[in-house]
Amino acid sequence: MEPENLKLDPVDQIEIVTLMDNYSDVLLQSEGPVTRAPLATGGEIPTDTLLAEHGLSQLVRLACRGTTRSILFDTGYSRIGVLHNLKILGMDLKEIEALILSHGHMDHTGSLHAILESLGRTMPLVVHPEAFLSPRYLSIGEGKKLLFPCTLKRDELEALGAEILESTAPVSLCDNHLLVTGQVERTTSFEKGFPNAFLSRDGKEEPDAILDDQSLVVHLKNKGLVVISGCAHAGIVNTVAYARKITGVETIYGIIGGFHLSGPAFDPIIEQTIEALGKMAPKIIVPMHCTGWKATERFARAFPSSFVLNSVGSRFTLN
Repeated sequence: MEPENLKLDPVDQIEIVTLMDNYSDVLLQSEGPVTRAPLATGGEIPTDTLLAEHGLSQLVRLACRGTTRSILFDTGYSRIGVLHNLKILGMDLKEIEALILSHGHMDHTGSLHAILESLGRTMPLVVHPEAFLSPRYLSIGEGKKLLFPCTLKRDELEALGAEILESTAPVSLCDNHLLVTGQVERTTSFEKGFPNAFLSRDGKEEPDAILDDQSLVVHLKNKGLVVISGCAHAGIVNTVAYARKITGVETIYGIIGGFHLSGPAFDPIIEQTIEALGKMAPKIIVPMHCTGWKATERFARAFPSSFVLNSVGSRFTLN
């Protein structure tokens, strides 16, 4: 049994900058809680632009009583994407105090090595132990497999300065202002994971439940919880419910990140997911990455006052 009602001190403001996502649109306008990356600087449209890829990376800043704490959640797909976008945005990662991986898939770990190299210093890396599992693969029928690349190796990461913190239980960071959920309890009847994902453990094939899937939880002062997911392979409803359980906070202010509802295997649960999240009444909901177009469009219609379309370079300020 996981510990309940873990200490999570409220913050005055949360800022989330999307360093990588599947979608980029330089013509989107800033509105409400989101500020878009500028189309031009200095009166001239640049010759280079933000990159999008099938991956996710988010810089999360937490402000409380005049102090700001920063972490990096996931690192996109390619080695170049996140670092390129940081340059375009005029940002760097010198401020971050920890790296957190939502899980071990390549579309969340791609720039990890390059980022550690660029930092040139030791850096805590929070990860579920099963993120290091390999081989993992997708079964595509007729005995064929698509093998996931093994991007996480302890010795390589430690050589680059990673101080690896492996935990299945929730981890508290930033002086109790941020929780990493650790392994999420799976309690809904309809969120059954990735049906064609498998792994080899001790030479034996078994379904891959992707137990390393984890998310971030922040308590926005006087507003409620903000849950930030990577892919939510555990199920986004399970993830938000677990955030409630481990913090003891019922009010959900924001749900932001990948919901993994893309593709025929997940089409049947889109409406159930929307119904369950609707009962939680989030004030902001931002589907990203692996949510898929069909589900994202449905979220836009189901949550007309809460939905925000994400794009690479978008900055969300919640206070």
